Amino acid sequence: MPPYLQLGSIPPKRHTKHAADPGYLNEGLYYEEVISTQGFNRAYSIAYHLRPPTRVLKVEPAPSVIVEAAPQAMLRHHHLKTRSIPIHGDPITGRVPLFTNADVTISRCRPANPQAELFRNATADEVLFVHRGHGHVSTHFGRLHFKPFDYIVIPRCTTYQIEFSLLPLSAPERGPGGEVSSQPDLLVIESTGSIGFPERYLNRDGQFRLGAPFCERDLHGPTELITEDRDEETTVVIKDGPRQTRYTLAHHPFDAVGWDGMVYPLTLNADDFEPITGTIHQPPPIHQTFESAGGFVICTFAPRMLDTHPNAVKIPYAHSNVGSDELLYYVRGKFGSRRGVEECSFTLHPHGIPHGPHPGTLAASWEMTRTDELAVMVDTFRPLQLTKQSLEFDDASYPMSWKD
Repeated sequence: MPPYLQLGSIPPKRHTKHAADPGYLNEGLYYEEVISTQGFNRAYSIAYHLRPPTRVLKVEPAPSVIVEAAPQAMLRHHHLKTRSIPIHGDPITGRVPLFTNADVTISRCRPANPQAELFRNATADEVLFVHRGHGHVSTHFGRLHFKPFDYIVIPRCTTYQIEFSLLPLSAPERGPGGEVSSQPDLLVIESTGSIGFPERYLNRDGQFRLGAPFCERDLHGPTELITEDRDEETTVVIKDGPRQTRYTLAHHPFDAVGWDGMVYPLTLNADDFEPITGTIHQPPPIHQTFESAGGFVICTFAPRMLDTHPNAVKIPYAHSNVGSDELLYYVRGKFGSRRGVEECSFTLHPHGIPHGPHPGTLAASWEMTRTDELAVMVDTFRPLQLTKQSLEFDDASYPMSWKD
């Protein structure tokens, strides 16, 4: 869990009177809300609202989100080129699921419009990787600013709205001069298990160890409260697995005057990840950034110095996946061990089949001293399935690409 944080006004003791300005529906008190995890056994935060967070006017069904796995007759490697994935919807409705299993669903999103309604995921933590775009996430914890290559971690049951600073209705992938488009672009990882940090990075006191690749200084929580004082109908779409429900509240829920605790949304920028290197090639766990309480880890392949032993093989060795599937999303730079991949490519190397560097990449690496690659890896411990939407981006010839 992230470190303790406090914003705004809170009383000296938990569960005691917190006097409010007169005139609200709270009879002179702010309303306390406890946001707890695993019942009351793990981390929690406590927020104080202008009005009770329970004031519901209407409940009605909203369109379901059905993620359908594609029939797969064969076990094979996959390469998806998704740079041209359609621009549509908003940061919630525009998500295109590409991979899924019982623990995680991984989507791409290139929104055409601002987020239309407040959103709350009731059963999954979300990690949004910002490939392109600047802006902020508004929540009752306050405003959380983001920039390119930020991971945005949003704990389940956090009501939020993503707002990009510039959101064109449509844009080419690249401009006439070859410049990268400003079109917002997200990688969305939806986790049924709670997202946290690797235990080996933390000491017994809960602080990041000195040898960890990032620390508390690299984590950024909300920096300013919003405190929306609006006694007006506001809708929130709540996602509960595939089922969605639209709640109409009697007031805007971002009305907290203060909160404290260890449950809140945060950002960590991939360029703040400090790679661990050695004289010879280090295994992928050194890149681990997050772990789910059930079923997968997230790693950051960041720019770094390459191995320094005079006889070092500087790209990954061939590897047989035993008990895991390896999904890589290519963000930036040149990936030295793989031919044919590009920005926004995915490669899926599943259990049961060895994978490794493409022919010619070993020799090409001899004189290299540094790599500029940036990629996000999701390693799952249950088989990862492609969705029906992913099939149009899949290169059927990829399994044969290791031929000389």
